[in-house]
Amino acid sequence: MTQDATQNTTPGAARGTAPGATRKQGWTAERIPDQTGRVAVVTGANSGLGLATARALAHRGGHVILAVRDEEKGRRAAAGITAGHAGASVEVRRLDLADLDSVRAFSASLHADRTRLDVLVNNAGLMAPPRSTSAQGHELQFACNHLGHFALTGLLLDLLAGGRDPRVVTVTSVNHRKAHLDFDDLNGERAYRPMTFYDRSKLANAVFGHELHRRLTASGSPVRSLLAHPGYTATHLQTSSPTGLVKLVFGTVLRPLAQRPEAGALPQLYAATAPEARGGDLIGPDGRGELRGAPTRVELGPSATDTATGRRLWEVSEGSTGVRFRFPAAG
Repeated sequence: MTQDATQNTTPGAARGTAPGATRKQGWTAERIPDQTGRVAVVTGANSGLGLATARALAHRGGHVILAVRDEEKGRRAAAGITAGHAGASVEVRRLDLADLDSVRAFSASLHADRTRLDVLVNNAGLMAPPRSTSAQGHELQFACNHLGHFALTGLLLDLLAGGRDPRVVTVTSVNHRKAHLDFDDLNGERAYRPMTFYDRSKLANAVFGHELHRRLTASGSPVRSLLAHPGYTATHLQTSSPTGLVKLVFGTVLRPLAQRPEAGALPQLYAATAPEARGGDLIGPDGRGELRGAPTRVELGPSATDTATGRRLWEVSEGSTGVRFRFPAAG
């Protein structure tokens, strides 16, 4: 990767460059290294960011497992990925992140025919639905966006440990910076507000990704944990779950301002594949407000890196899922 006149080494376009100085070209999907021989799991891969991520990885030679709740939609997505790309290698497997039994079944099926996994992209999510609960009784957004991915990562960690340059990429949102985790009301039984609980679930993603990085590093594991956020991207997320004013604003009024999924997926693709991406990094767009642009390293909110919050969320997540991570002994 070349450097511009300001010696900016971030993956996105240079910021604050003097007039007339050389401006570094932003990172694009064309710069994804050859993925031949690598195996990736992408959750929520039948549409939006997940589909764009799966397509890019498969078209660069990777074998991509589309982890989807609706297998028919997954098969249609797989057909679209392979159309015109005969060499693209994909498969579809059912995964309902809001049901921990489904998460365990998915892990068992993967262990039955795989000895390693190279990339796990924790991408799937729900946004601002009316209050409901998961199969195990947890608030649905917290269950799907965080608990399901926490359990999935823990159950697949042994396969990842045997991978080539193994990485876990957890997708959060710029909204994580304005959220607060209320550990006394994670289920929204006292006061449920759809967008507030969406933001909390995205903070939980950020806290988890950072705490996972801390624990992997401390144990000497070869697995890297990174975070990514897509900025403001037009996907089914804004229209499939929200109702009322939230759906009107995000699904209609602001939608023309949103970037396409192919652009929104770049931060998570960078985190999943770029050789220079570092464990613990949050990758987001480099444009104003981090709403759009080329991928670059951006800052995690203070709550996401708070050690006490990380430990408490980890303990709550273990208790809620029954999943204990097995890290190698340090040293």
